[in-house]
Amino acid sequence: MELGLSGKVALVTGSSRGIGRGIALALADEGCNVVVTGRDAKALDEVAAAVRHKGLKATVVALDLCAAGATETLVEAARAEFGGLDILVNNAGATKRGDFFALSDADWQDGFALKFFAHVRLARAAWPLLKARRGSLVTIGGTSGRKPHASFTIGSSVNAACAAFTKALADLGKQDGVQVNCIHPSLVDTDRQGRRIEAEMKRTGEPEAMIRRQFCQETGITRFGTTADVAGLACFIVSKNGSWLHGASIDLDGGEIPVL
Repeated sequence: MELGLSGKVALVTGSSRGIGRGIALALADEGCNVVVTGRDAKALDEVAAAVRHKGLKATVVALDLCAAGATETLVEAARAEFGGLDILVNNAGATKRGDFFALSDADWQDGFALKFFAHVRLARAAWPLLKARRGSLVTIGGTSGRKPHASFTIGSSVNAACAAFTKALADLGKQDGVQVNCIHPSLVDTDRQGRRIEAEMKRTGEPEAMIRRQFCQETGITRFGTTADVAGLACFIVSKNGSWLHGASIDLDGGEIPVL
């Protein structure tokens, strides 16, 4: 399927690893030049090298997305290197799990700072560039925003906020010609999930395969997702073929969410 993304410019946050890395490379496979960003400069350089190997351009901006002026730095990098921006993928951020009563105010502040407020600031800063090119914005949330649970109070709240923000911003997008959508992945096979699996293996003494089956059963999914699963959907959404999707929050979840 021809997605019509060749020559587009994409900015993907959290693109040093995991879902963000997968999306950045998938967009490059479709012909996009990319701005990759995150805290790990070495990992970002590896992603950029893979993009350039495809004959495309990649700009690396290693920074803390919560730092003062970070969002403006990213937008200026896209403007300076590529003259504009067609696609913004807000992906950065992980939130702390644990007993609600053991989580501190600082844990909550950190969770919202990176995965919500940084997204808000970047959307605001990048909006004029997206508006100028009638571009697309995709936020990566998570199914806990649709099915909150006690062991993930921060993540559940943040992901629900991301979905609400998507709906609100999509309303503005109808006026300004900017497509806005949100993807809620379930469990995706990333380093982060790998650490959870390892911790459970140490706690229980059970083998990895059994822990993986247990996680799938407990979550109610057919299998772990892959970064390619999420990247494929993100590429479709921002392509000419997905242009009628607007204001949607899509559960990419292997059957986890049981409600309409």
